[in-house]
Amino acid sequence: MRWGSRAIDSPAGGRLPFILWSFDRRSAQGPLPKSRTTEQSHDISVAHTRQVTVTRIICGVDIASSSLEARLGRQGALTSFPNNAEGIAALAAFCHAHQVELVAMEATGGYERQAFAGLWEQALPVAILNPRAVRRFAESMGRLEKTDAIDAGMIAWYAEVKQSPPLCLAPASQQHLRALVTRLRQLTAIRTAQLNQRRLVTDPAVQASFAELLAVLAAQVDALQHNIATLIDAHPLWRELDHAFRSIKGVADRTVARLMAEMPEIGTLSNKTVAKLAGLAPLARDSGKHQGRRAVRGGRAAVREILFIVASVVGRYEPDFLAFRQRLAAAGKPPKVVRIALAHKLLVRLNAKAREVRQRIAPPPCPAPGALAVTA
Repeated sequence: MRWGSRAIDSPAGGRLPFILWSFDRRSAQGPLPKSRTTEQSHDISVAHTRQVTVTRIICGVDIASSSLEARLGRQGALTSFPNNAEGIAALAAFCHAHQVELVAMEATGGYERQAFAGLWEQALPVAILNPRAVRRFAESMGRLEKTDAIDAGMIAWYAEVKQSPPLCLAPASQQHLRALVTRLRQLTAIRTAQLNQRRLVTDPAVQASFAELLAVLAAQVDALQHNIATLIDAHPLWRELDHAFRSIKGVADRTVARLMAEMPEIGTLSNKTVAKLAGLAPLARDSGKHQGRRAVRGGRAAVREILFIVASVVGRYEPDFLAFRQRLAAAGKPPKVVRIALAHKLLVRLNAKAREVRQRIAPPPCPAPGALAVTA
């Protein structure tokens, strides 16, 4: 029991003493026992406090063809570096000096590859983000302005909220295969364009020019195909995947090479995830009673392009693909829907075969940042 006194005003004027007292239950009965709810709420509050206070230092990098705009967090220190070997080394030193735990940057069509490799060699984990997702995130946060400095802060903020994981640097063999396959695709497109243009020309001198250029393109295409086949045959995992994929009638060497180069994750993801990665998964657009039309979008265009071509061939030879195609046509599905469905079915089949091969041949683990890339 606690005692106290204070004075209050009386109605007639003057001051009257007023005695205050309060009863302390804890002093009479001892400390109250902690209930389970109290202990749980205490543990939850401690865990929540730890989750909020323990944060990573993330450096967002906005990449241009000639510059790297780096910012610590949303509104931290901001600096700029040239997009070359010296600038990337200076960026790595800047991140180490500020104890950065993750560097986040957007995929910019290839400009990010040199920075990614250089930072990874300097033992800095790097996350590659989808630029469209970062832009939508910035708009949802009310940041409609767009500058390099703002974008760098938005990239860091997005990686913090999304908890983006760092990527593994591709082995040298994977990078070499992708470069060869990309060049082969470019030369094939050039040769197709030259053949189409030659049909409209009748002048003998111009025809000779076309013939000379087409001969050079044919020689380079043959050399690239030979190098790609040799590279795949020398790799244990790729060699087994090549045999597994070719067991499907209609799948040839170019399909195998394109999948190896453009989709190295095949066989490690679920069918739904790999379909989204290729842009062949119908996406729902439902709201309330409205049932929107499912459509495909995004994904890796190079993989989707080759799957469309090959699926039309497989649909004429594989019995289950042929029956599937006929069933969709009998149901009145448009040709475009049938084409997408066949490509989706082919990708799922290839993913299943790749999964079986990877169960027998485990790929080497991803090396830590700063370690030498594994070429096997």
